[in-house]
Amino acid sequence: MRPLDETETSVVFEKLFKFIGNNLKNLVENPSHEGPDSTPGRYCFRLNKNKIYYCSESLVNRATNIARPNLVSLGTCIGKYTHGGNFHFTVQALNLLAANAKHKNIVAGDGVVVFNMADVPLGFGVAAKSTQDCRKLDPNGIVVLHQGDIGEYLRMEDEL
Repeated sequence: MRPLDETETSVVFEKLFKFIGNNLKNLVENPSHEGPDSTPGRYCFRLNKNKIYYCSESLVNRATNIARPNLVSLGTCIGKYTHGGNFHFTVQALNLLAANAKHKNIVAGDGVVVFNMADVPLGFGVAAKSTQDCRKLDPNGIVVLHQGDIGEYLRMEDEL
């Protein structure tokens, strides 16, 4: 488990910015009340075996006692790097994206979090059409290009 280098950080932050915009500041500066300290710590991003984890600094400090090959997971896995060097969100990032979703009016190419009528996040993806175009679209038209949804917990349970 190691901190992200400059290029990895920029790639992760660009992808996060696409979905949550200026709320990225809330995600980075979110105080953590975990651990024995009375003062709140911060959350940070760590890389372990090509997966990016979002966890509190106190949890990272406690995990230093575990050897890297023995450490399986730490915090919330928000995404992973592919063999080609691209970064992709995993379905575990859905709660972070939903809590900090940017706006409701979109343009084509924006990151989108899909909610049901009871405001439960169902998935996320990239908008294929703008808000105005979606209103004129037929019921079978493609609105969001799929990247992740809650059904992945069942379909891909061996990989998660």
